Amino acid sequence: MPEPRSLPESAESDARARLRESGLRVTASRLAVLDVLGEHPHATADTVVRLVTARLGSVSKQAVYDVLAACAQAGLVRRIEPAGSAARFETRTGDNHHHLVCRHCGRTEDVDCTAGERPCLTPSDNAGFVVDEAEIVFWGTCPDCQEQRNDAKELHLDLHSTHHH
Repeated sequence: MPEPRSLPESAESDARARLRESGLRVTASRLAVLDVLGEHPHATADTVVRLVTARLGSVSKQAVYDVLAACAQAGLVRRIEPAGSAARFETRTGDNHHHLVCRHCGRTEDVDCTAGERPCLTPSDNAGFVVDEAEIVFWGTCPDCQEQRNDAKELHLDLHSTHHH
């Protein structure tokens, strides 16, 4: 399989080192997945498949899913699953950060942990659990969707006011 050419030298050697440190073999598909997620944090598996295929040529959807699973298991990739949304993947791991998700377009942004250490939220009653992670998803409307909704409202008002004259 040809080596991916799109990785800058330093990013590729970093990805190679991270794969080796986590005990995973360095393969073109693993390097391509880490590269894609570095450039497109919060990408869905289908987006990763499309972008990796564009870089490497023929690679099966299952192979990319397997790489995502192996990298998530090894802690190189974090899988987030906002309710009612496709799972998303990112290479920012280990800091327990949270996410903002737009209800309309699905845009996802990182939000730093409010207290700075894991877990950054402590339940009032842990029911005997040893808590090691807290995940918060803030839901709302991103600036682009707010603008589109405002434009649509103005258009509706304009159309509505012209019909009554």
